[in-house]
Amino acid sequence: MSFLALEPIRILLYLVGICAFVGANAAYLVLAERKGAGRIQRRPGPNEAGWGGVLQPLADGIKLLAKQIIVPPGTDALLFRAAPLMVMAPPLMCLATIPFGEDIVARNLNVGLLLVFSFGSINVMALMLGGWASRNKFAIISSARVVSQNVAYEIPMLLVVITLLMVTGTMDLNEIIKQQAGWFWHWNVFKIWVNPLMPVTFLIFFICMLAETNRAPFDMAEAESELVAGAFTEYGGMGFGVFFMAEYANIVVGCCLATILFLGGWQSPFGALSGGWWGPVWFLLKMYGLIFTVIWIRWTFPRTQFYSLLNLSWKILIPLSLVTLLLTGAMMKLPVLMTKLF
Repeated sequence: MSFLALEPIRILLYLVGICAFVGANAAYLVLAERKGAGRIQRRPGPNEAGWGGVLQPLADGIKLLAKQIIVPPGTDALLFRAAPLMVMAPPLMCLATIPFGEDIVARNLNVGLLLVFSFGSINVMALMLGGWASRNKFAIISSARVVSQNVAYEIPMLLVVITLLMVTGTMDLNEIIKQQAGWFWHWNVFKIWVNPLMPVTFLIFFICMLAETNRAPFDMAEAESELVAGAFTEYGGMGFGVFFMAEYANIVVGCCLATILFLGGWQSPFGALSGGWWGPVWFLLKMYGLIFTVIWIRWTFPRTQFYSLLNLSWKILIPLSLVTLLLTGAMMKLPVLMTKLF
């Protein structure tokens, strides 16, 4: 046990566990999405490989591993090969700071929130480089869309995060969760006495998270109907598989962050049963509830036009997030002002 208590060994074991967690989620969230899409569209979905299709992800993984990775002529071979690695590394680094329980975190940092957003921005660069290195007209158009979309939606997301930082006063993810202890009305999403628009703030964050992870109806980077497969057009085998895994890993990171910032993280909604193994149970229930919502939205709403997508951010979400920021600041300073006046 003393050997396992060593900090490098503990972090290494956590990272191995995170890699296994990401791999399992990438495999079986695909199955959950395909089964959910089948149910929503009134068709069976995968049901041949194993009982109820449970072996379908394994069969798909073997198929992708068996395929040869071909670098098309005329591409930038170095960037073409590096892009899948660049897109997969950030979610792994982000998950290393996510507290799944009070003591279940690979590395608890007092600037964990800053680290998550810092590494999260690399995902945009990876998709852009993957599309540009492909030397494919559809992939290059996709790269331009990725940059425009992510710049547009990072602004309201960061404004929402700044609003929460004003309320919590810390970037420590575990500390943000601890401040939401108690019954569910102590969660940040329900703190209307701090800001009446807190539920709206959560909605803005969730919409931006969908856009940042390139999920429908914001999947303009892929857009099969017009760009074939967007930035992934020239990728095959596990090159394409890694991009696919990274998409689901980013969804997990986004839903983890929404759970921590707004839904109390590993805190119980009933003010009790938050300690021990109950913490991770509550955290995973909230996280997978949000992931189910992400899947539900994809198969419910059609893909929007690119300019409508940008207008939603620049004309609606950014002004609304600025209003929530200013309102939060005003309501926090109001008691101080009243004390000075009276």
